[in-house]
Formats: sequence, structure tokens, C-alpha cells
Amino acid sequence: MRVNPLFSFKWFSAGLIWFWLGLFVLVPLLMLLTASFLQRGETEFVKFAFTLENYQRIFNPIYLDVFWNSFYLAAMTTLFCLLLGYPFAFLLARVTGKYKHLLLLFVIIPFWTSSLIRTYAMVIILKTNGVMNSFLQWLGLIQEPIQLLYTPAAVVVGLVYSLLPFMVLPLYATIEKLDIRLIEAAKDLGARNVRIFWSIIIPLTMPGIIAGSMLVFLPALGMFYIPDLLGGAKALLIGNLIQNQFLSARDWPFGAAVSIILVLVMSLLLVLYYFSILRNSNNRDKVGL
Repeated sequence: MRVNPLFSFKWFSAGLIWFWLGLFVLVPLLMLLTASFLQRGETEFVKFAFTLENYQRIFNPIYLDVFWNSFYLAAMTTLFCLLLGYPFAFLLARVTGKYKHLLLLFVIIPFWTSSLIRTYAMVIILKTNGVMNSFLQWLGLIQEPIQLLYTPAAVVVGLVYSLLPFMVLPLYATIEKLDIRLIEAAKDLGARNVRIFWSIIIPLTMPGIIAGSMLVFLPALGMFYIPDLLGGAKALLIGNLIQNQFLSARDWPFGAAVSIILVLVMSLLLVLYYFSILRNSNNRDKVGL
């Protein structure tokens, strides 16, 4: 019996992807899960003795504050990315001609450079004798340099700067598919611009809003170098906590436990995202969109 080459290539490609995911995602995750139930060794990284102490330590008020600060900064980053990215994505979706390609290039250009290098550039901009303070003094708005670097605001600025394209691109993809006839019909019925925006545009672009928010919120939880460089390691976040446990404190079991909690939180958010997209799709089917 002759085998279809396309069928064979499809199964080969799928098998290769599953092998890659299993080897480099599933196996490390299982190793982390196993290590999280083990004890810290004195001379070795882990001691093969079962314990739940690593998860119990997470409920220490110190580490709960770390989770709270991480979620707060990630939420603020997501909010600012949405406020900045939505108007730009709307403009990008509605502009025509060569300007659309130019604006798309502006969104993609940051991916050409390492985010670590771009974070160092933010240090130069925000430091005491940096570009921002010099510019504000030149405008006469301040008389002496102000503390911009090593503050929570600097961390949020750095996260927004690094993650903004992840908000713009899903929004652009959704807004571009927006049926302009619905907006024109609403205007013919006498709806004002604010009503059209909240009742038509926002609900129809909600998948892009949710997707962009997830793509910003989840990485913001785990980034450790931006808080280190721009926050001066003053505020310990989840990513910094995991990094310190593995590289400095050499407490691999506790670092693995925190990592597993972070994975569970991310998985829960992804499940909520899936059901929200499913619900939105059902609503669109009901109204015939």
C-alpha cells in the first residue's frame, strides 16, 4: 500500500514537535515538580526525602508580599500597555498605504535587539545624570535631578517598554478584522462615539484585549532582570525570588516549589482565557457575526 507523502510529513512534523515539547518542556517541569517535594541537601542540591515544607514556606507573609508585589506590578504593566497599545493598534489597523508598513516596522524593530540591552538603555535614560533628567532640567521643569531609577515606577516603565509590542500585535490582528459596517449602522441609528466605542468596538475586540493582556501579564510575572536593573533589587518579585533560590541561596527545592506555583497560576489564567474566548465566540454566533 502506497503512503501519501503529505500524510507522512504531517505525522513526522507533529511527532517532532511533541518530542521537542516532551524533552524540553515536560521533562524539566516534571523534574521541578519532583524537586519541590524534596529537601535541601547540605552538600548536594537536593536530598531525596519527601516533604511539604517547601510549599508551606510560601504562605510566609514575606513570600506572600512577594507574590502580591509581583501581581500588582504585572497588573499595572498590563494596564499601561493596554492604554498605550490600543490607540496605536487602532491607528495601525485603520491607516492605509506605506504608513501601515512603517508603523508595523516600528512595532517589530524592538524584537531585533535583546531585551537585556534595551533595559540597559533604559538605565542610561532614567539615571540621575541621564537623558530624562537632563531633558527636564533643560525645559526648566526641575532645578535638580530627581530619583527616577531604582523605583517601582522605573520597573513598570521598563516592563511596559519591553512588553508593549506583545499587546499591540494581538490588538492589531483583532481590530483589523472589525466590521466597519457595524459602526456605520450604529451612527445611522444615532449612537454617539462613546456609546459606539463601549458597546460595539470594545466587545468585538475583546479577544485581542484578553490575548494581549495575557501575553503581557504572564511574562511580567517572571521577568527578573528588569526589576534587578531598574529597581535596584529593592523589591523582591517572583522572578527574582526564583533566581535567588537557584543561584544564590542554592535552595533548589524551595525555588522549584515557587516555580510550580507560578506555573499553576499561569495555567489557571490560560484556562480562564480559553473559556473567555469560547464564550465570546458563542456570543458572536448568537448575534450572527
